[in-house]
Amino acid sequence: MGLTTYRYFAILFSACRLADCTHGRQRLIRGDVVIQKDLRVNERIRAREVRLIDENGAQVGVVPFREGLAYARERGLDLIEVAGNANPPVCRVMDYGKYRYEQGKRDRDAQKKQKMTELKGIRMRPGIDEHDFQFKLRNAIKFLKAGHKVKITVIFRSREFTHPEFARNSLNRMADIVKEEGAGTVERPAIMEGRTMTLILAPLAEIPVTDKK
Repeated sequence: MGLTTYRYFAILFSACRLADCTHGRQRLIRGDVVIQKDLRVNERIRAREVRLIDENGAQVGVVPFREGLAYARERGLDLIEVAGNANPPVCRVMDYGKYRYEQGKRDRDAQKKQKMTELKGIRMRPGIDEHDFQFKLRNAIKFLKAGHKVKITVIFRSREFTHPEFARNSLNRMADIVKEEGAGTVERPAIMEGRTMTLILAPLAEIPVTDKK
């Protein structure tokens, strides 16, 4: 395989690998070609020559830009630059209007499916009584089951600061109950932050699963 042929296949592979829509630089699969959002279309293409791929994904070859544009126009389609950094640039014949429609639809569907995770806050005192503890525990479990993270903060006042073990025991107890209920797990253990002690719990879906050997 010659160097020119090798470079062609490397370029074509980079232009034709599969991908999904992503945030920031939007990408769309059409056939096997990944198309970037900030692409050039038709007369906006600056190259004198392009490596042309037809509407079915087959290579036509290196042709003058005007010939490639005429090729697309004859089929009622557009000429889209999908690999502008290649030499010559790789261009694909396709329906640009349909591409924009499909891209917008994909973006809307992604926004609908995206689950917004909030960090909910719960405050306690070091000497919290059992009734208040159970009330705050129920709230924590409710937030976790809704898919939110929970930051539990124990606030110390005056002499309470000299007995941090009371706060740590309450936080560890809450974490244990949450795990027993299957509502969540500890993302960050209880730590001191100035005159407060905080614990962060996360829903189970937020914790990556690792294989046990």
